[in-house]
Amino acid sequence: MTPVDVVLIGRNEGARLVAALASIEGARQVVYVDSGSTDGSIVAAEQAGAHVVKLDMSVPFTAARARNAGFDALRDPQFVLFIDGDCTLVAGFLDAARAHLEAHPKTGMVTGWRSEIHRDASVYNQLCDWEWRRPAGEIIACGGDMMVRAEAWAGVGGMNPQVIAAEDDEFCTRLRKAGWTLERIPVEMTRHDAAMTQFAQWWARAVRTGHGFAQVGHLHPAYFLRERMRVILFGLWLPLVLFAGISVARFQTAGYWVILAVLALYGLSYLRTARGLVRDGLPGREAWRHAVLITLSKIPNLLGVIRFHFRRLSGRAMRIIEYK
Repeated sequence: MTPVDVVLIGRNEGARLVAALASIEGARQVVYVDSGSTDGSIVAAEQAGAHVVKLDMSVPFTAARARNAGFDALRDPQFVLFIDGDCTLVAGFLDAARAHLEAHPKTGMVTGWRSEIHRDASVYNQLCDWEWRRPAGEIIACGGDMMVRAEAWAGVGGMNPQVIAAEDDEFCTRLRKAGWTLERIPVEMTRHDAAMTQFAQWWARAVRTGHGFAQVGHLHPAYFLRERMRVILFGLWLPLVLFAGISVARFQTAGYWVILAVLALYGLSYLRTARGLVRDGLPGREAWRHAVLITLSKIPNLLGVIRFHFRRLSGRAMRIIEYK
């Protein structure tokens, strides 16, 4: 049986980290990578028997950098399970993922289903929970919870520490380009605690998502292409046309037609999104609420795109965008 090692990353996760460490069973080595916690995270990890790696915080932190440090701290890794410190591992996933990798030598990474612990605490948590739930089978990318074949990880050089958001998508893209297959198995994997109860948190997360669209798209132009096009259309061009219509409406009635046309396009986008969510199995009431946020998200996404390109062109460091 191939040994599995576990890498957790986190900062000031408190009780969430304690629960995450307690949920790990069957691992050979457990490494916790701490990124400047000021609570009792480091002590809790040491008490749980994990090997603790403290990141040098004089260097800009990224989740990718933390995962790289965790992998590098392992002795002779073969299969490595990465989970975030705000997640708990579901019993049975470690063995199921290991068995899948053992049975499919061309599969470089396996993931499963993540779900929210407090799904109904807010519409934002519900939206996260829906994002995690994707069909099983061969995939092109996944989130940060994954079991990776060490050979595949090392072969592509791990994660890119400069990518501050969607670093997992960027890593998966390089895995696929290297010839590896990525799969999601129909097994519950982790329980996540987004702890997102305020609109400002959702907005910051959407800004971060836009930054990820832009940065990963800059590295791999074909990836996130549709997402970037939607952001440019609904986050930039249509608002500009709307403002132009409002200005023209002060002098000509044609401006009102422009305003109505733009609002109609937003309305059609909203209806299409809501119907798509219902078709995919989301309850109707939730679908209509989620569609509002998805439609609105193009604005903060655009801010994230702008932030990335400003940083890139000015040579500024790519610093993380936190929402909690």
